[in-house]
Amino acid sequence: MADSLLLFKRGPSRSTWLRARKARPHLILSYRPRRRLGRLRWRGRRRFRRRLLQAQAAGADWREGCCLVSRSAAPRRPKTAAPSPRPAEDPAPSCSALLPIPPVRSAGSGRAVLLLPLGQGFTFSGICRVTCLYGQVQVFGFTISQGQPAQNVFSTYTHSRLTINAVHYSVHEKSKKEMKREARSLLRSYLNQDDRYCLMKNFSPLCSILLLERLKTSTVNFIISHPGLSYIFVQEIPTFQINSEYFALKSVGIRRERKKNGLRLTESAFSVMDELVSVSCEEADGCPVILVCGSQDIGKSTFVRYLINQLLNSISCIDYLECDLGQTEFTPPGCISLLNVTEPVLVPHQGSNLGPLQWKRGVLTTGPPGPPFTHQRTPQKMVYYGKPSCKNNFENYIEIIKYVFSSYKRESPLIVNTMGWVADQGLLLLIDLIRLLSPSHVVQFSSDRGRYMPDLSPSYVDDMDGLYTKSTSKVRNRGFHLAEFADNLEFADEEKENPVLFTGYKLMSVKSEFVSGKTPRNRESHNKVLRELAVLSYLGQLQPPVPKPLCPLHGLTPYQVPFNAVALRIIHADVAPTHILYAVNASWVGLCKILDDVRGHAHGPILLAQTPICDCLGFGICRGIDMEKRLYHILTPVPPEELRNVNCLLVGTISIPQCVLKSQRGLEGTIPYITTDYNFKLPGASEKIGAREIEETRKEKVHPKPKFYRKTN
Repeated sequence: MADSLLLFKRGPSRSTWLRARKARPHLILSYRPRRRLGRLRWRGRRRFRRRLLQAQAAGADWREGCCLVSRSAAPRRPKTAAPSPRPAEDPAPSCSALLPIPPVRSAGSGRAVLLLPLGQGFTFSGICRVTCLYGQVQVFGFTISQGQPAQNVFSTYTHSRLTINAVHYSVHEKSKKEMKREARSLLRSYLNQDDRYCLMKNFSPLCSILLLERLKTSTVNFIISHPGLSYIFVQEIPTFQINSEYFALKSVGIRRERKKNGLRLTESAFSVMDELVSVSCEEADGCPVILVCGSQDIGKSTFVRYLINQLLNSISCIDYLECDLGQTEFTPPGCISLLNVTEPVLVPHQGSNLGPLQWKRGVLTTGPPGPPFTHQRTPQKMVYYGKPSCKNNFENYIEIIKYVFSSYKRESPLIVNTMGWVADQGLLLLIDLIRLLSPSHVVQFSSDRGRYMPDLSPSYVDDMDGLYTKSTSKVRNRGFHLAEFADNLEFADEEKENPVLFTGYKLMSVKSEFVSGKTPRNRESHNKVLRELAVLSYLGQLQPPVPKPLCPLHGLTPYQVPFNAVALRIIHADVAPTHILYAVNASWVGLCKILDDVRGHAHGPILLAQTPICDCLGFGICRGIDMEKRLYHILTPVPPEELRNVNCLLVGTISIPQCVLKSQRGLEGTIPYITTDYNFKLPGASEKIGAREIEETRKEKVHPKPKFYRKTN
């Protein structure tokens, strides 16, 4: 024994392997692999040792090239299954002896078949189309059953990874042999005989089988066509487990991720959601108004998305009122909107290891929800506020919410998402919203790491003055009173006599454990990137459907709008009339409809003295102004039948992403609207007035005639 130890210590390679063997004594190499280890350099030895340890931890044999095998072949290790984050039902007792890693088999080019035992999950990154061939699974709270249509799932690197969990489902007195025969018949259309045999070896009762398909959309292709944004959906991170599963998932466009990178919600959040789902499904209280509040980066939007998916499992639609200007859910930023949601929201909460202008590699920490850029939808009613924050203009913010909320018909549950500003005037504004909207349930998020926020109990709100409303115990003349709110609200006919106001609400507290990588110094830059992604996603609607190639924005034909057909208004600043067209040119504009008739003016442009509260039908880019013919050139995805109702253009601080101006394909020579010689003294151009970012390259506010614009007929 002593001689063998002395021989083992000869040479650096054997001492290196000795340290690895002490760490994992049950992982043994033969003579030939030890010689291979000795020929490697120290970096190669580290990589080789790490690969061996990962293979051993995954229950694999290194001699099989890291191919996954059953842990039943390793009797020394306990047979345990990875628990689901929150299984819908108690797992069956037999699940403890199943594979901890679900088997994956390739089903041809761009397709793979995944078998998930009950109680296990599959955490991944990337985008794909998920079809449940057998059984039942749950993704971000939404249940996908056998026979349902395929769902597009986005597990991007800007958010925590999604996890597909196999859940319990009812079986009508079938034996294991009958279930296995049924599953095998379903797989004949997707797998060959050998792959079916390997997959069915791991089949067990109540397991689920999924078909994962490669997903390509014109919006995704448009986003990743810009430099620095290709890592949002797919990242080539080095891996040591190169096997058949890796190539099968890579052909789909996804990769397996660690479970710790997936979505995690607290038990308090799940208990609150269960109660809200139960209340919403009852006939007596079928239309609750649920207001979600809390500080920034704490998990409000994640909770809202998960709650929407949970409710859609039981009811057909949910109304959603967006009051967060900077982190909108379904629209471009700067909007207050009311939507009727009928489809699931399969995007988890936001990560926060992102650079301001470029997406970087690396593992992202779990963070709070951000504005999703994968599910832009047309709202039922929308008003363009024009800024990502309501500071310095609270009264207009309240009036817009009152205007949008008047369209709520109380036919389905309403979920209200609020801002994360809960300090000082933000807290008083939140109290005004609670009194205005009269919710039946208030879900308040709190965290040990977040800003302190008092419990918004009904008694606390009743005793506190808001910015524009007063408490019942104090008398203070501050602006307009609450009675003015109630007078202007429009209810259904049966509710006009007895409107539901101030009937009290139930406060529900959620303890958040989200860990955000954001700091007060980089929070705004992260939010700005996500706002730009939402704008890019909206512009992606201009692209032709797949498989047609992408068309650059400068190659699309814009609409011609006469000066005297629309009115203009700069929302965020007072701009001299002689400089209005400079501010509108090459800007992000809201296409709105006002009640006043703007026609009749001979020449134009028509300027509004005040910002109107009006419906916004969509957005576009003013890509050019023809001063000779007095025409605006507007590029927008809004259909022509709705554009006929547009008679007002609103310009705010929401700007066109810099990558659109600087990185479009097909540009030659001087790029229009980009210059290093910019006059910041122009009214509306200063950062102090217009809140426009000061960078090395800027939009040129004089009116050149762009060479790349295609003249419209």
